[in-house]
Amino acid sequence: MPGTRSTGLLALGGIAVAAILTVIGHLEVNDDLNPWALTISDFAVSDRGGVIDVAMVVLALATAALMYGLRRPGTPLGRAVDLLLGAWVVGLLLAAVVPTNEPGTAMHTSAYVHRYASVVAFLALPIGGWLLARRPDLTPVARTLRLLVVLSLGLAAGMVWSAYPGDRLLIGLAERLLILTEVAVLATVAVTQARRARGRVLTPAREA
Repeated sequence: MPGTRSTGLLALGGIAVAAILTVIGHLEVNDDLNPWALTISDFAVSDRGGVIDVAMVVLALATAALMYGLRRPGTPLGRAVDLLLGAWVVGLLLAAVVPTNEPGTAMHTSAYVHRYASVVAFLALPIGGWLLARRPDLTPVARTLRLLVVLSLGLAAGMVWSAYPGDRLLIGLAERLLILTEVAVLATVAVTQARRARGRVLTPAREA
């Protein structure tokens, strides 16, 4: 598909920028915040409008670019993947725009919107990743995608346990590992897109 390589590279660039901004956001907070005990949202709310919020928007845009590259007429599971990745994108954007509550304070309406937008995003992407592994064009990385999905679902279960019966034990660590594995799903697909498109371009040149 024309433009697939460019969308794959664009998605990879967006993922890299989002990762860098997230690291900067952790370094810039001026409070004594513990990344193992507090979520990324807790860090973001300590610096409203800061780079962590921008990182979420950039990651959402990178996913949108990836979705464009995945659209191929007649490709199985295309619509289902679109809906799931779309839910991830919308969840990220809502989480970036709608703040959670300050750590240690009571939950309010916007905090609940933020929480459930994040939950939808965290669940939608692994399911979408599992369906992506069934696409013929992603067969070479199907096993990697399934492994990342299983890891992410295990980490999501650990995060749920920490949030409720676990008294938030290491919830920040669980969330960061969860996000890392889910973003790895996107990066794996983006790399595959870029490589396949490059291979199609180079093959005629070799034959000539």
